[in-house]
Amino acid sequence: MKHSLHHFVVLTAAICLAPQAWADCDRSGTSGEEVMGTLVGAALGGLVGSQIGHGTGRKVAIGAGVVAGGYLGNRIGNKLSCQDQEYHYDTTQSTLEYKPTGGTAAWVNPDTGHAGSVTPTKTYISANGAPCRDFTQTITVDGQREDIRATACRQPDGTWQIVES
Repeated sequence: MKHSLHHFVVLTAAICLAPQAWADCDRSGTSGEEVMGTLVGAALGGLVGSQIGHGTGRKVAIGAGVVAGGYLGNRIGNKLSCQDQEYHYDTTQSTLEYKPTGGTAAWVNPDTGHAGSVTPTKTYISANGAPCRDFTQTITVDGQREDIRATACRQPDGTWQIVES
């Protein structure tokens, strides 16, 4: 269970750093989260699978990663409300932009009880000149907490995007 929760959190981080993941939310609080989660999860699963094995084994790993990632991503979309995603996105973006290394910002959705925190751990300039930050993130969903480490870099439009987790 802990292993699948880790994938859940990694996919949550990636999905919630993409504003498209919650931009489709309408005023009733419903959206296409499950579809977005499935698509992003499948893409990330395929990426993870591509890092495993060689030759035919690698193709099998990619396929398995797409299926598993799609499934977990769908579950994320089903678990996180539009409001959860917005809290997470806003907190992560502002923390990566403004908090000093070691500074922590937290979010909580009082309606769902889902919560998280973000702490930058290192700041540097990437090889292509983009500002990047390593960070830790804690997400609690349905009472289960998971910590992850990731790296995000500032994009030309000023947003931060995960480049490694």
